[in-house]
Amino acid sequence: MIIREERIGGQRLILGDCLQVMPLLGKVDAVVTDPPYGTADAWQGGFSQKHGWGGQGAMKDKRNAWDSERPPQESFDMMLAISADQIIWGGNYFADMLPPSMRWLAWDKCQRNFTLADFELAWTSQNKAARAFNLSRSQAGKDGKDNHATPKPIALMEWCLGFLPDAQTILDPFMGSGTTLVACQRMGRSGTGIELDPDYFDIACRRVDEATRQPDLFVAPPTQAPKQEPMI
Repeated sequence: MIIREERIGGQRLILGDCLQVMPLLGKVDAVVTDPPYGTADAWQGGFSQKHGWGGQGAMKDKRNAWDSERPPQESFDMMLAISADQIIWGGNYFADMLPPSMRWLAWDKCQRNFTLADFELAWTSQNKAARAFNLSRSQAGKDGKDNHATPKPIALMEWCLGFLPDAQTILDPFMGSGTTLVACQRMGRSGTGIELDPDYFDIACRRVDEATRQPDLFVAPPTQAPKQEPMI
């Protein structure tokens, strides 16, 4: 069920449950996403305002409540069925739900022995060499920390899209504050994002709109999303 839908630039943003929405979309070229890892219990108090986590304003009370459990197996099966390629962050938390993979992506945060992880891992469907991306915590912290407790940097998601040069339609079923769609807008791809939380959905709309108003002059803007192939 689609509760609300916005089309901004070349991006489509959908408020709703991804398990209900994905079957309505048809085929896409690739899925690029960062699902909840289900680690909230392990970080009780770890995402406090004191340490720069948890967002501002309406976001401050959310903390890590959105990360209470992993998505069900059904969601991963659907992501693999709906797309030709996938990049799924937090892949180490979902290794029991995904097939073996040769290419893993790593975001090295360039700082050791911090409270949180030194690096993060993404599972991919590609049978190619593993790759790493270096971006310091201080640089990443400037990108969206007020929008979400654990945002992925735009530069990181643009790097991910670089591994999918032929993918023009991108799906992020766990859109959060919209970083994947911002990267799509900046790189001339047509993205579809799904988010269940209305506050994060509004933030994603704002961020994509800002990206639309500040285009990269060296990248052709995405056209209206091309018609997707039906799954059946």
